[in-house]
Amino acid sequence: MTDVIAVDLGNESGRIFSVRFDGRRIQGAERYRFANVPVMVRGTLYWDILRLWHEIERGLSAAQLETAAAIGVDSFGVDFALLDRRGELLGNPVHMRDKRTEGMIELVTALVPRFELYQRTGIGFYIINTLYQLMALQQDAPELLDMASTLLTMPNLIIYWLTGEKVSEFTHTTTTQCYNPTLGTWDKDLLRRLGIPTHFLPAVVQPANWIGTYQDVPVFTVASHDTASAVVAVPAETPNFAYISSGTWSLLGVETRAPILTEAAMEANITNEGGAFGTFRPLKMVMGMWLVQQCRARWQEQGRDVTYETLLSEAQSAQPFVALIDPDDPSFFAPTDMPARIAAFCKATDQPVPETHGAILRCIFESLALKYRYALEQIAQATGAQVDVLHIVGGGSQNALLCQMTADATGKTVYAGPVEATSLGNALAQLIALGELRDLAEARQVVRESYPPVAYTPSLLLDWEGAYTRFQRLLTSR
Repeated sequence: MTDVIAVDLGNESGRIFSVRFDGRRIQGAERYRFANVPVMVRGTLYWDILRLWHEIERGLSAAQLETAAAIGVDSFGVDFALLDRRGELLGNPVHMRDKRTEGMIELVTALVPRFELYQRTGIGFYIINTLYQLMALQQDAPELLDMASTLLTMPNLIIYWLTGEKVSEFTHTTTTQCYNPTLGTWDKDLLRRLGIPTHFLPAVVQPANWIGTYQDVPVFTVASHDTASAVVAVPAETPNFAYISSGTWSLLGVETRAPILTEAAMEANITNEGGAFGTFRPLKMVMGMWLVQQCRARWQEQGRDVTYETLLSEAQSAQPFVALIDPDDPSFFAPTDMPARIAAFCKATDQPVPETHGAILRCIFESLALKYRYALEQIAQATGAQVDVLHIVGGGSQNALLCQMTADATGKTVYAGPVEATSLGNALAQLIALGELRDLAEARQVVRESYPPVAYTPSLLLDWEGAYTRFQRLLTSR
């Protein structure tokens, strides 16, 4: 028996997960969970990072460190901390949903042409990217960049606090839009052209590397971008698969051995994030359960007790295809009164406004399923990938209604699960590092045997083709 511990920082919550491997199967158990709530101070949205560190230490204590063979850390991408020469924080890390990056894509691409920037980094043009956060600092607080001794993305900050060692794990580094996959390192020339210092960039290391110890337990790098860890745990049997890592965001992509750096990929805004063990992950980012989370939060503020189970039941019963939205419309990005924003979108596009909880949720789920089809077609066309099946992992894999809608909308068989793919993928990388598993293929075989996925086959009960035609018109009209 081998026990490892996965520290996973998600958008909504953090988890300390222990995973036991008996030589054939893995079994995961959540040992500790805590909220990850950003904090607004004088108009800036921050990570509450010191409280999170306190919770991580409490969670590791609850996870019985004395029996653990290793620890790994993952988190969502792009956000970072700056440290001074003593290794202390230069202020609280700013959250990716903060408004400071407004206008930064335009500023960067005025200095470096879009296609050159894409060929150098392979990363799509998302306003949350580290590059645009750094550009915002260069404009508004350049003294912080000058004072910084080290830049650490969030899981690497936690690893530093665990071990005292400063590194930048590969999969997380690629999300910054500051890494050049052709060169295999930070693109310092690009940053210098933008006036961004490079002296604070640490060495890039691959997953499954020993970094140090925490209370005598070895700490390894894993695929520390949470989507990269989730993809490690995709229980695929064929190379011709696509995946959706379904949580606050929906990350839909394929797995390749090299990034796709063509103009067609850029036009589709495909982002080539690094994967574990010699892979890349050309993918599209789609706004996911964020829409549902924000609706539910608003209804709870209004004193309505709405559980996810009740909302799903009401969505199942609601009339289909009444109204559709583009889940990635900018009006949905920031924390907001989401039901009101959805109503405003429907009014602006001359559609009926969904009135009930169930109607709003049905609108969201149908729109997500249609956006998945749209993104999948873009990826297949840009990469030439053949996609036979679609795997949904993460929290969204529990949503049977959305899984069936996705199968219906895409015409692909959908395999759902495992739910805790990110933590399991984190653990699998540790098991490979420890020599308990040979490689990625064996890790995925272990997942299939341990957590058999649920299959959803396409049905023809509703007119998804007609809805998709409407949806495409909606996207082109905005």
